[in-house]
Amino acid sequence: MCRRWAGSFYSAQTGDSADVSGDEAISTYRSSEWAERAFCSQCGSNLWYRFLPTGNRSFSAGLFDAAAAYGVEKEIFVDERAEWCRIEGNHPRQTGEEVIAEAKAAGFSFD
Repeated sequence: MCRRWAGSFYSAQTGDSADVSGDEAISTYRSSEWAERAFCSQCGSNLWYRFLPTGNRSFSAGLFDAAAAYGVEKEIFVDERAEWCRIEGNHPRQTGEEVIAEAKAAGFSFD
């Protein structure tokens, strides 16, 4: 789903909290049983991915000018990436199976 949504991989910014305004221009799409994605209905920009079991959101890194200064924290679903979509660097990488197993071990259900 990320490649369809972002054209390659979904690059997100993390943080402790976020203030979001402009609710009237935000549209959401339920992309799976456990996630939704939001975009701006005015310009089409991707806004966030929300993991529904926790409500946590990861915001599209492209929204923030300062994002270019930060390194990659972690790659997930690396077994599903396109051959032309490889990120250099020494950072953790997880397959989809590993991501789902980690979430289930933390008590999340995907049924």
